[in-house]
Amino acid sequence: MTEPMLRGLALNQIAGAPTGSTAKPALLLGPSLGTGAKALWGPIAPLLAGHFDLFAWDLPGHGGAPASTGDFSMAELASAVVALLERLRADGTIAAETPVYYAGVSIGGATGIQLGHDHPGLFSGLAIICSAARIGTPQGWTDRAELVAKAGTPTMVAGSAERWFGPGFIESHPVVSADLLHTLQDADRFSYAHACAALAGFDLTSGLGSITDPLLAIAGAHDVVCPPSDAEFLAAHVANGRSAVVEPAAHLAPAEDPEATAALLIDFFTTQGAPRG
Repeated sequence: MTEPMLRGLALNQIAGAPTGSTAKPALLLGPSLGTGAKALWGPIAPLLAGHFDLFAWDLPGHGGAPASTGDFSMAELASAVVALLERLRADGTIAAETPVYYAGVSIGGATGIQLGHDHPGLFSGLAIICSAARIGTPQGWTDRAELVAKAGTPTMVAGSAERWFGPGFIESHPVVSADLLHTLQDADRFSYAHACAALAGFDLTSGLGSITDPLLAIAGAHDVVCPPSDAEFLAAHVANGRSAVVEPAAHLAPAEDPEATAALLIDFFTTQGAPRG
């Protein structure tokens, strides 16, 4: 089950108040496959820190997190996030009365969809970034898992550089892009393959109608993995959703355009995700 497979999830407090403070709501941040919390969310953290206490989790085998020991499902990954939040509540890091929001990118966004489906009401609002109710195809993820398990994550670097970033981003932001690609290169190959297996089995397209949490779906205009049409579909099929597009971005909007992404998140969460007429 979740704990033996995932050994828990590694947590990073990117920016926040002292333990037990309730001055700000909490925002739990989820990763994209191949990235680490600090590399992905570091560029946007200063813009969000005035509004939220920021906590981020890393996938198994990514960003220094312990490796997974076998395949896991998206439902199990979501349950591990729930266990992480419960620990933060239990030790007083996040007070019982403090609102908690969730934002995740790609597989982290898919985890957010799973959380809304399996654990309604746990979060006061969900932001699903550069993600979808189904990402790619089961065969595509199975093939990738087999390749990476055999040859390692460096085989993914060139293709990910093309998919992750909008036009000209690598040239104009060499440090940010290099940090993200180095995290991918250093990720544990088997943990990466296990995450691919989770995505191969993930499809909540028929279950979106049961998600009642306020939900914002954000897409990058240049994202070929999860294009804006996926965000629009999400927003249209949950009970309380809306969508937005970050124009310069491809698949990693928080790192590619921190200002635009932060503005969307702050507006959405500070209005409790209330729909606009």
